[in-house]
Amino acid sequence: MTILAASLMATSAVWSTEAQPAQEPETPLVKLQHLRDRASELTMQAMGMLGIRYKYGGTSPETGMDCSGLIQHIFKEAWGKNLPRTAAEISHAGTKVDKNDLQPGDLVFYNTLRRGFSHVGIYLGDHKFIHAPSSGGEVRIESMDIDYWKKRFNGGRRISDPEQQ
Repeated sequence: MTILAASLMATSAVWSTEAQPAQEPETPLVKLQHLRDRASELTMQAMGMLGIRYKYGGTSPETGMDCSGLIQHIFKEAWGKNLPRTAAEISHAGTKVDKNDLQPGDLVFYNTLRRGFSHVGIYLGDHKFIHAPSSGGEVRIESMDIDYWKKRFNGGRRISDPEQQ
């Protein structure tokens, strides 16, 4: 038994000192998978906020959140990314995305107060988004195909993943 144990220890010592093979560069498929996984972190974080009550100016799940407070919280928790405070300010972050090119995790903006970019949510895919709607409401998922949202759509933005910079 002692000889077997000594042999195993010697073998493991050799394995641990061998040079590790060089890491191959990421292929486009691997990059796409990583992007999808990171977007999934955002959407899963957002789904965890369902039912949180709306509170104007709110930034905390415990006390309530408004739309931009929800977005700030999700990006901070999922990616450690700090975003501006208001929907209008957030609308300048990241890069513009055409409505037909939206991916889960992208931000969607609406004109709900007779001014552009006054409301923001996170696109989940399949023409659905999650947001903190308004006083008396709770964080919920809605269809972008509802006339109310269709008429008020202002645009989409993609926030770059800090791990990819």
